[in-house]
Amino acid sequence: MKKVVSVLVFLSIVLTIFLSGCAPAAQAPEDQADVELIYWSMWNPTEPQALAIQDAVNAWSEETGVTVNIAWKGREIRKLLQPALEAGQVIDIFDEDIERVNVTWGDFILNVEEYVTQTFPTTDGRPYNESVNKALLALSRDLNPNGALSAIPYQPFLFAFMYNKDSFDAAGIDSVPTTWDEFLEVCEKLKAAGITPMTVDDAYMDTLPGYHLARLVGHDRVREIVTNELWDDPAVLRMASDWEEMFNRGFISPYAASNVWPSGQQEIADGSVAMYLNGTWLPNEIRDATGPDFRWGTFSYPALEGGVNGIETANFGSQVFAINKDSEHPDQAFELIVHLTTGEWDSEIASRSMGVPVGLGSVWPPQLAEAKTVFDNLEAWFPWAGGIQSNPDLVPFIVSNFTKLISGEFTAEEFISEMKKH
Repeated sequence: MKKVVSVLVFLSIVLTIFLSGCAPAAQAPEDQADVELIYWSMWNPTEPQALAIQDAVNAWSEETGVTVNIAWKGREIRKLLQPALEAGQVIDIFDEDIERVNVTWGDFILNVEEYVTQTFPTTDGRPYNESVNKALLALSRDLNPNGALSAIPYQPFLFAFMYNKDSFDAAGIDSVPTTWDEFLEVCEKLKAAGITPMTVDDAYMDTLPGYHLARLVGHDRVREIVTNELWDDPAVLRMASDWEEMFNRGFISPYAASNVWPSGQQEIADGSVAMYLNGTWLPNEIRDATGPDFRWGTFSYPALEGGVNGIETANFGSQVFAINKDSEHPDQAFELIVHLTTGEWDSEIASRSMGVPVGLGSVWPPQLAEAKTVFDNLEAWFPWAGGIQSNPDLVPFIVSNFTKLISGEFTAEEFISEMKKH
């Protein structure tokens, strides 16, 4: 009897080995292997963001078996996407600016509230909405006309003063300014050290009066001022007087008025100017000119005496991923988005692009260490340029007159007088 049992066991082992040898290699589940996602991206294929995203997508495809075809549309996506969506072209995922996606293309995108409460392999056992920047999720909801989360932030940005830490060290400045008076003191120390305190160029000229007014009266009032052309509002004279003083004290680059983008950036890159009100994308934009050893710092636009908000309020935002509401593969599309915005690849994309990660546990590039401090203390949001672009037809006129103000051609009173001529 024992021999019979032994023979049966032996035959069982042989049969198991035989069947294992004949079995096909492990494959992705059929429903995944047959899935193909079409992803339209705002990046050009040679940009750091695109190179990193492509590698991240390749890794995910290899892991899941899902095929992802990326169309690198560049900024032309702003013209091409809506006609394609209206025509019913197959597009599962696309990315672009958080305001544009929510406001302009909101009717085409999928509500993802049911997904963000789920856990995923890269969220460390937490729901997705507890694993990423909550202020950005809230902003995306607020911008959506339906008040629902339909666009997932990535590549966040903060608009603030970007500065050269070596210039601050050379001028004996050991802390960043948080108030306008402290800002003027910083400018004085830089000037005394032979360093031009700040610059600007035509691309960002309107952000200076816009941010200043928004600090004083809030962005809703800024919108009222520019929409109704309320130039007699005392805040306008206060803003213009403060910037007239900046010119009179020699704190603004003499090239600022004639700078055509990206000339202002180059003044920062060559070390001749210390500060530039710009986005956290700046280190990446001029990385070839600054080199790897440039020491970047960041601080929020200073608070103004009597103003309605302070450094806890800023213009910030992000690009976003959105899923086409007509996609046949929303589950896989969202899984890909999670893969790109949490864990290893969120950190990797941020590192390669010198950008801001969105995951709470992700690693920030050293160039943006101080930007993280500003981000972590944000409580409220400004629209771009503090809302001063709410009257688009007026923007060129504001820019022209403000340029003359900071170059000494206009006084504060003359600035207001010219604005009334519109």
